[in-house]
Amino acid sequence: MGSNAAGNGKPPAAPSWEFRATGPRNLSSPGWRDLIRSSWRDPKYRRIAMSCFVQVAYLLELDRQESRAGEDALAPSWWKPFRYKLVRPLIDSRDGSIYGALLEWDQVAAVSDLIVVKPQGAPKAVLALRGTLLKQLTVVRDLEDDLRLFAWDSLRGSVRFTGALEVLKSAIHKHGSSNVCVAGHSLGAGFALQVGKTLAKDGNFVECHLFNPPSVSLGMGLRKIQEKADKVLKRYISSSGGSSSSNASGAPGKEPQVPSEIGEEKLIKEVQRWVPNLYINSCDYICCFYADRSGVATVTAEKHSGVQHSKLYLIAKGPNKFLEAHGLQQWWSDDSELHLAVNDSKLMYRRLKSLYVQQ
Repeated sequence: MGSNAAGNGKPPAAPSWEFRATGPRNLSSPGWRDLIRSSWRDPKYRRIAMSCFVQVAYLLELDRQESRAGEDALAPSWWKPFRYKLVRPLIDSRDGSIYGALLEWDQVAAVSDLIVVKPQGAPKAVLALRGTLLKQLTVVRDLEDDLRLFAWDSLRGSVRFTGALEVLKSAIHKHGSSNVCVAGHSLGAGFALQVGKTLAKDGNFVECHLFNPPSVSLGMGLRKIQEKADKVLKRYISSSGGSSSSNASGAPGKEPQVPSEIGEEKLIKEVQRWVPNLYINSCDYICCFYADRSGVATVTAEKHSGVQHSKLYLIAKGPNKFLEAHGLQQWWSDDSELHLAVNDSKLMYRRLKSLYVQQ
């Protein structure tokens, strides 16, 4: 789920992905002023940086496929302006492709700009994960994971999930969870969400940025049908005087845990302990179901003071053709206008609910 280096259709010529040509145009250069007022406190700057880091993951693989190295490589120009360095590329053992990159704050490079300490809000480490590359050397394994996600609504069986989880755990051990971020685009956003959920279940909450995350899967659809069927069956058993301890799913063993048994109020607060940042274009049919048809996030529950809520950013002015609407470039573009949805995403609530309710 993605397409080329920016996920937007026809593969461009290599020079067009030079940072000076297609990168953010009005990006402020880091300097000593960041010690007083950090650019990383600005949500727009943070979004631009994270989307550029994900672009690094795309370009590392394209550099590999097209044998670009040293000064000819395109990827380095996308992390250096932010004063980060590449620590480790993530390599798929099935085909040798690069599907992600671990970046860390480069204090040596920062000192040259008179930045003697890391600016407030700047993460010490970022794990960036790319989406699907429709290239001969990567398309088979990329589509294999796309189909895995569509069929089962899970990426746990993929070697990329295992690799990303191990790298993120190592970064957390080194820097602490509050200093680590994970970001992904399209299929990469699916991996980022899955890895983030796994860590959250163990009490490790990392900042997560999801660009055009897949919102459609056969697995989730079937699960919703099963949940509705279970409710109807329970209602029938209750009205017919059947045993309240009957297992509605018909399977032997203890009664499955359902939200009503936990208490919806408590469940909402548990779900909101860890929430990702979503970046959605409603013209992109792969991710649009995180918002309703009007382009506004759907209401899930009443707001609670002091509780963190997911931030769902929607394109108010930007690409409206699918290939561009699903692209990564719109998220660092100066031409795009975003607004922050007032309400939570119902779909994201369901996805995070699985952390605390046994499905």
